[in-house]
Amino acid sequence: MMKILVTYATMAGSTAEVAKAIGKEVAKGGLQVDVMPIREVADIESYDGVVAGGPMIMGWHRDAMRFLRKHRATFQRIPLAVFVMSMSLTKTGNMGLDGVPITVDEKLPKPPADERRLKFKERYAQLSNYLRPIADVVRPAKPMSIGVFAGRLEYGRLEWWRFSSPCWSSRRLRATGATGRRSKRGQPK
Repeated sequence: MMKILVTYATMAGSTAEVAKAIGKEVAKGGLQVDVMPIREVADIESYDGVVAGGPMIMGWHRDAMRFLRKHRATFQRIPLAVFVMSMSLTKTGNMGLDGVPITVDEKLPKPPADERRLKFKERYAQLSNYLRPIADVVRPAKPMSIGVFAGRLEYGRLEWWRFSSPCWSSRRLRATGATGRRSKRGQPK
């Protein structure tokens, strides 16, 4: 029986939910499927194929990019499929990438306000800007397919300190005991 790895990077858990759904669909085809976070994957040599996914947050999730970079040579022998979670996507005429089959959630792409002059956010949210770095990091291998799905942002599930002001670094949080106040000697009150 063929063994497939479905692995994912996530910020708040919604990408994990999609990875589990993909795993269930793949298993319906009679394949053995392991679904696990990218950080827990030690080796991919025992798999016959890999599906890797992550959210698009100022670029594709760093852990997902590191995973692809680390296993680039293996992806020349083992098929790779990729899925991307995104909050926005600008609908343009170019919805392809180097002959790789791409499936895009039909509700995700939105037309630009002015097709002749894209705003910064619209330019950034083009499919090619999302997928080109992914394709580049696995070269000379090529994903066999890419899925782009609508993501969701749940503020209550995020680790708030990752997205707040830079002054809230982990070092500062430790130094202040997360109260934001320091005693005279620099120790938390």
